[in-house]
Amino acid sequence: MKLLRSLTATIVCSLLFLSVPAVMQAAPKAPAFSAVSVTGKATDTKQLAGKTYIVNFFASWCPPCRAEIPDMVALQNKYSKKGFTFVGIAVNEDAENIRSFITKNNINYPVVMATPELVDSYNRYVQGGLRGIPTSFVVNSSGEITQVISGGRSYAEFEKIILGAMKKSTVAAPKK
Repeated sequence: MKLLRSLTATIVCSLLFLSVPAVMQAAPKAPAFSAVSVTGKATDTKQLAGKTYIVNFFASWCPPCRAEIPDMVALQNKYSKKGFTFVGIAVNEDAENIRSFITKNNINYPVVMATPELVDSYNRYVQGGLRGIPTSFVVNSSGEITQVISGGRSYAEFEKIILGAMKKSTVAAPKK
């Protein structure tokens, strides 16, 4: 009987440990990168230090990617002054095509061209690597990846994610 209780307690404790939310476990640091945006501006993680941001892998020919762009532009307008930004990473694209796409869609956040090194640096955060687009990586103001999102999101879904990441960043920030 004692053996059965001990075994049951061990199983329950193991299940509780495995069910701890990802936010309770150590979040991995986002990879450092430095690139020139397709509009010619330097974009790197040093500029993003202390900000909450979402790295969004996308392509202009991808229907779910195109569908979420207007919402991302609106959210960039709403939250950029509060320490948030999107960073777009265009995959399988021609730079001139992306410049035209940025203009046509009034994209107001940095967009860089994907390189094999940049894609590889994010591949390790997704089991099996990046397999589809859009894929987004939510990074808090401490530079930690707090969430990986596969597939398109709506305005409301992105806003909830942004506010949650900003709130976690505020809670995690050291007091002065």
